[in-house]
Amino acid sequence: MEFLNELQTAAFWTGLLAIIWVNIILSGDNAVVIALAARSLPPRQQKQAVIWGAGAAVVLRIILTIVAVELLRLPWLRLIGGVLLFWIAVKLMVPEDGGEDGVDSSDNLWAAIKTILIADLVMSLDNVIAVAAVAKDSFVLLILGLAISIPLVIFGATMLMKLMGRWPIIITLGAALIGYVAGEMLVTDPVVKDWVDANAAWLHWAAPAAGVVFVVAAGKWLAARAEAASKEVVDLGEGGETKAPH
Repeated sequence: MEFLNELQTAAFWTGLLAIIWVNIILSGDNAVVIALAARSLPPRQQKQAVIWGAGAAVVLRIILTIVAVELLRLPWLRLIGGVLLFWIAVKLMVPEDGGEDGVDSSDNLWAAIKTILIADLVMSLDNVIAVAAVAKDSFVLLILGLAISIPLVIFGATMLMKLMGRWPIIITLGAALIGYVAGEMLVTDPVVKDWVDANAAWLHWAAPAAGVVFVVAAGKWLAARAEAASKEVVDLGEGGETKAPH
């Protein structure tokens, strides 16, 4: 009955969409890792590796996130988690160099599945913290959000990467959402919540808004610096080639 009541609230559906969105934005690398791990398998086994690897990743991610939800109830951990989410959100907006992330492909099905699981576990810290923060205390929201978004990411990885490449605003909006959640976490930690409620209730909307502004501004500034540094390296390389002796 409580579950049915929860389904009828706007907060539930807003939270579900937020979890799916955050997980899609943050899981791009995981999807690439899965493709890399399975790339040397025969076509039929590639599909099996993706299905079994995805299924195991869903279960693993749900368990890890439930643990994170419980931990975030302890004093100080929301403050730490909020700061970590700011770092994750800003990092998301800075372009990274391409590469294969050190992931080895395998021509053995079970070895490929093991690689997928280990890689997903290592790379999922950002997803787990962000999703736990969005889900708050709703395990139904948590499990539904992860169960929907992880397979969506895995099977739609190519399309999602193309969409994000074509419309970078998708990544910016995802980072802004994480910044909002991070700001909210900072003022809901048990250490400060009572004081905020009694003396500065306005922080409940101001902190998330400031989180959005901070993430977008810092992310764009760092992205511009990274782009300028990359161009400088290219220019130096080209200059070196023109000066090389014949």
